Amino acid sequence: MKILKTNFKDFLIFESMNFYDRRGFFRELIHQKYIKKKLVFTVVSKSKKNVLRGLHMQVKKPQGKYVSVIKGKILDVVVDCRKNSKTFGKHFKIILSQKNCKSVYIPPGFVHGFLGLEKENIIVYSCTNYRDKDSEMGILWNDKKLNINWSIKKPILSTKDRNNISFEDYLNKI
Repeated sequence: MKILKTNFKDFLIFESMNFYDRRGFFRELIHQKYIKKKLVFTVVSKSKKNVLRGLHMQVKKPQGKYVSVIKGKILDVVVDCRKNSKTFGKHFKIILSQKNCKSVYIPPGFVHGFLGLEKENIIVYSCTNYRDKDSEMGILWNDKKLNINWSIKKPILSTKDRNNISFEDYLNKI
C-alpha cells in the first residue's frame, strides 16, 4: 500500500491494488497503523450514475472518514472547513474507483461529497466518530464561492442536499 500526502494537512490518499484470480478479486482497504485513528463506525452507500451526495459534515461531533470504492467510480470532493487551516475554504477532488484502488482519509473538519460516475457505485466509509443526526449539516454542492467543477449541471440530489446552506451561511455560523 502506497500513501500519498496532499497540500491539505492530514488528508491522505492510499493506493492499493486488486489481486485477481478466477474467483474475482481481493483488496486490502484499511491499515489502521497508517492512519493512526480509531475507526469506530463503518457504513456502505450505493448510488446510481449522476447521484451527488453532499457536501456533508458533522459540526459538534466531527468525523474523520476513510472512503473506498468497492464497485464503480466516483468523483470524491472535500472542502477544508477548519478555520485555522492554511487551506481553509479550498477544495480537493479525486477519482476513486474499483479499478484505481485509491482510497482517502478525510480528517475531521472537512465537508465531503461525491458524484456517482458509473451505473452502480458502492462506497464504504469507516469513520472516527459515530453518526450524530443532531450534529449534521451540509453545504450546497454548487456554491459559487467554492467554485467546484463537478462536470454536471443537474445531478440527482436528495431533498436534504437541495436544502443545504451556502458556504457564506456556514461562515456566519462558525
